[in-house]
This record gives sequence, C-alpha cells and structure tokens, in this order.
Amino acid sequence: MATLVVHEQNPSPVEDAEILRKACKGWGTDEKTIISVLGHRNAYQRKLIRQAYEELFQEDFIKQLESELSGEFEKAVYRWILDPADRDAVLANVALKSTTPDFRLLIEIACVHSPDELLAVKRAYFSRYKRSLEEDVASQTRGDLRKLLFALTSTYKYDGKEINKNLAALEAQVLHELIKEEAFSHEEVIRILGTRSKAQLVATFNCFKDQQNISITKSVVGDPDDAFLEALRVATRCIYAPQKYFAKVLRNAINKLGTDEEALTRVIVTRAEKDLKDIKQLYYKRTSVSLDHAVANDTSGNYQALLLTLLGSEDH
Repeated sequence: MATLVVHEQNPSPVEDAEILRKACKGWGTDEKTIISVLGHRNAYQRKLIRQAYEELFQEDFIKQLESELSGEFEKAVYRWILDPADRDAVLANVALKSTTPDFRLLIEIACVHSPDELLAVKRAYFSRYKRSLEEDVASQTRGDLRKLLFALTSTYKYDGKEINKNLAALEAQVLHELIKEEAFSHEEVIRILGTRSKAQLVATFNCFKDQQNISITKSVVGDPDDAFLEALRVATRCIYAPQKYFAKVLRNAINKLGTDEEALTRVIVTRAEKDLKDIKQLYYKRTSVSLDHAVANDTSGNYQALLLTLLGSEDH
C-alpha cells in the first residue's frame, strides 16, 4: 500500500501552479508551501501542475525549482516531480555514469517493475539520452555481469499469473545443481532469470525452497566482493520479495556511519505511491524502530520534512 496522502479536495492544477509560483518568486523561497502542495499530489496531478505552470508562466517548472532549491532537498523534489518512468530513466543514467556503475539500481528497475513499466522507462531513457538503456548497459559493464544485466533489461516478459508447476520444479532443480557447483554465471541461470515471467520465477523459487529447505537468496553465497554474485543476489531478492529488499536497502542507508541519502531518497520517492506502507512494516519488524522515527533522527530541515510527508507521517 502507498503512504502518499492525497486529499480529496485539492485546488486545481492552475491554482496549484499559481501557489507554487508565489512560493518560488516571493521574498525568499517558501519551501513549506512547496512541500505541502507537491507532497500531497499523485503522479498524474504533478504532471498537470507542471503543464499548467509552463502554460501560465512560459517557464519550465522543474528548472524553476532547480534554481530555487539546493542540496538533498532539491534532489528529492526533482525526483519526486518527474514522471515515474522519466525519473527511473534519470536514476538509471546516473547509475551507469558513476565511476563504478551501480548495477543494484538497474536490477531494481528491471526486476521490480512490470514489463510495461520497464518498457516505459526504456522509452523515457531513449527520449532523454538518444541511446537505448541496453546500449549503455552493454557499454558500461563487462563479462558475466554484462550478460545478466543485458538479459534482465532487454527482454519483454509475459506478465500474467499463469505458471507451469512442472517447469518450476524442473528449473528449481537446475538452479540448485548449478548453485551447488558454484556455476553461478552459467548460461542456464541467466536464461531462466532473463526470460521467465515474475510469476513463473516466484513459483520456481518456491519449489527451490521446498526441495532444498533453504531459499535461493540464501543459497547464492561466496565472495562478497564478487560483483556478479551480488547482482545475482539482488536480482533474486527483487523478484522474490521486493518489499523485503527495499526494507533492507533502507536499513543499510540509515544504519551506515553517515546516512546514504541517495538510497534513502530513492526508495521513499519511488515507492511512496506503490508499496511504501508495506516496506515500513517490514522495516519496523526487523528493527523495532518506525521508519518515520529513523528518518526524523537521520535527516533535517526541508529534506526531512519532504521525506516524512511522503512517508505519510502526521507528526512532523
């Protein structure tokens, strides 16, 4: 369930655009107003606000915000105001342009999204950068990691609920044999993960657990510095239990010596309209601390206020 709180009676997009114009053009930027408006609008409403702002004032609203805001608050607002597919395209490009490409983010996008959502991200990526996502994945990665990432990002998978139980049992055994032999990058592992539907893969992973009395995510063990192994672990977690995966990302972001604002912002902004309430529950179950409380302790100022608003917190 989502944590985003959208009020039943909101001003029109034109009225919101005018309110935001005053917040940006007044005597100093009124960040609280920006948060109170944008923090309670869904993706469709935010799109209408951007369009209304441009029509009314002949200015790009996103560029206006970039000129008025700064720091982690600016980054969070920027990512929140973008269309979800466009936002993921930007996140993917940032991940690929890093000195060390952040394959975890690419796997999140490829494995958590539905096939149609992934296709929308790839279209947005091409529209922005005039290159395909697969092209950049291939050019920025090497070896077995490239094979896995390319398979995950390039295939348009079936998205129905139908599964083949016999196939699930068979491929669970195949995966077990290859994992037991530590043949993690075998072409069959990549083929199964890269071509089967999410429902079929979940069935396969369930069979794996039934057959071996251990989950596949706990079976992929080895050198913690092995990038391919880590990618394989992330992929299986994102397919099998995405909410648990995101709860772990948040724990790592907050429990580090110094907060990982990049990861913290990414999870809250991308999941607030989807399943952040479920992720919050899993976070609490594991830490005995509410995510709202943890965010309040680890952040400050307008950045904190926006994140708490997106978390649905009523106490800030």
